[in-house]
Amino acid sequence: MRRRRLRDTSDDSTGIDLTPMLDVVFIMLIFFIVTTSFIKESGVEIDRPESSQATARPDTQVLVAITAEGAVWVDGEAVDAHRVGARVADLVSDDGSVVVQADRRSTTGELIEVMDRIRKAGVENVAVAASRDAG
Repeated sequence: MRRRRLRDTSDDSTGIDLTPMLDVVFIMLIFFIVTTSFIKESGVEIDRPESSQATARPDTQVLVAITAEGAVWVDGEAVDAHRVGARVADLVSDDGSVVVQADRRSTTGELIEVMDRIRKAGVENVAVAASRDAG
């Protein structure tokens, strides 16, 4: 009786080539990263005052928030009001701007104090955020 030899079935040409699929996945990943818009948030819920003259600031680098209780937040982290200037100066570049979002129930004195500390730290481009009213 003659025995048959079993052929080795692990031939290289029988595998599926995943390279084109990986190329497509990486191209889609790059597309989604490039087209995604990143929205900066201050880290706390702020009820901003309304203004008919409010305009968007696309060059904003740092958001500073003042809550109704007087707490100061810089880019999502609570900061002591006395150290807000140094913290903001570390985060902003020479041509960037800072937007202060003060809650409508916070005091004007807190807003002026925070803006003054930011300007004393060497940041010149500071603005106050407001919501655009519908009227």
